[in-house]
Amino acid sequence: MSLHQYLDRSVFAQHAYLPHGWTENVRLHWNVAGDLSQIEENAAPLPGEPQAVLLLPGMTNLHSHAFQRAMAGMAEIAGNSQDSFWTWRDLMYRYALHITPEQIQAIAAQLYAECLRHGYTSVCEFHYLHRDPAGAMYANPAEMAQHVIAAASQTGIGMTMLPVLYSYADFNEKPLRDDQRRFATSVDDILLLVQKLETMRSPQLEVGAAPHSLRAASLTQIRDLIQTLPADRPLHIHIAEQMKEVNACIVANGRRPVELLLDSGLVDQRWCLVHATHLTPQEVRDMAASGAVAGICTTTEGNLGDGFFDLPAYLAAGGRFGIGSDSHASYSPVEELRWLEYGQRLRLQGRNIATSAHQKQIGDFLWQAALQGGMQASGRAVGQLATACRADFVILDDTHPHLAGLPVQHVLNSWIFAGNDNLVRDVYVGGQQVVSNGRHCQQAQIQNVYLNCMRELRQL
Repeated sequence: MSLHQYLDRSVFAQHAYLPHGWTENVRLHWNVAGDLSQIEENAAPLPGEPQAVLLLPGMTNLHSHAFQRAMAGMAEIAGNSQDSFWTWRDLMYRYALHITPEQIQAIAAQLYAECLRHGYTSVCEFHYLHRDPAGAMYANPAEMAQHVIAAASQTGIGMTMLPVLYSYADFNEKPLRDDQRRFATSVDDILLLVQKLETMRSPQLEVGAAPHSLRAASLTQIRDLIQTLPADRPLHIHIAEQMKEVNACIVANGRRPVELLLDSGLVDQRWCLVHATHLTPQEVRDMAASGAVAGICTTTEGNLGDGFFDLPAYLAAGGRFGIGSDSHASYSPVEELRWLEYGQRLRLQGRNIATSAHQKQIGDFLWQAALQGGMQASGRAVGQLATACRADFVILDDTHPHLAGLPVQHVLNSWIFAGNDNLVRDVYVGGQQVVSNGRHCQQAQIQNVYLNCMRELRQL
């Protein structure tokens, strides 16, 4: 390898956040495929080598509905009756009926560029907008999914694509409503989608599956899906987000949603249980023991009035969690983590909740735990600066007043809990720089296409 190639695939950091914590004078090397190949400690910078002061692993956004980015902020108008998740959902359904494949790509590209600029380097896309506006399957069944994947490729974000099984409107296999017609899929439809996407799998793209919820997919269907899906693929599901859902599950099945799913014997470490907001103490313990990841989406759960996840009890039971932006009321991992902690403080009227016997720095604990949960939920080698993992990392602006001259052990606390400026300067994914000085490399082009798309949608 020439010196030029060597420097093109390396970066020197005065402080890098390795699996054992902040480490001084680190050089990262990656190969042509974008995987980290060597981590040098006690290194010295080379002339002409890219350099950073504060470098840390990028975060996984473990739960995203990309098309909902286009309606962020548009549902904050009071209706004639008491507003809830369910009235918001009706508005979202009406909106979803009009989006074309080209529009979903424009919306997703805008979202992913924003996520990258704020420190996410990969996303798990919970994708259920499959059919055309009339409810017919496209000639290419993967049409919509491939446009979302194209947006990820354009922006450079890593992706886990999760085609969603969505067969019913409610428990007891209630038929889908007409405004749900674009979501309709059977087990065979999902397996066909996975097959269509198989050749696109790469170090940047994994393909799993997602039963939407126990309202929308039966346990029999979920079992059939798992038996046919390749054994190493991630599985995600919405569960216990709202008490109306919990109560309806009890009426239909005699058990609560998490209890019902865990009792099926299907849940293991491949699973991400998204939201899981309303749990009994026994469900908390059982969910932690299953090895599944809790997918916590704090800003969406706050926006929709879902409630608070019982984080302290879950952590005490050894539970794993990650974060997602879901409906994209926010696209900042800092905001998700900040409000995860603040929500617990408000609920318990205490401080410094997310901690462990080994990590007393709240920012460090949250970032480390969410990295690990996101890695597991994505099914990809991401979330840590270690050999064989993706060269996905974030460089912070060490000149910003929140960080300049700050002892390194306080950096994550300051980043997460002090102010609202975006402190991300540069972002690399798979060794490729996608954000420089706070701007995405295709920011202007992506934004122009998005604005044209939104002008069309707002005329509806």
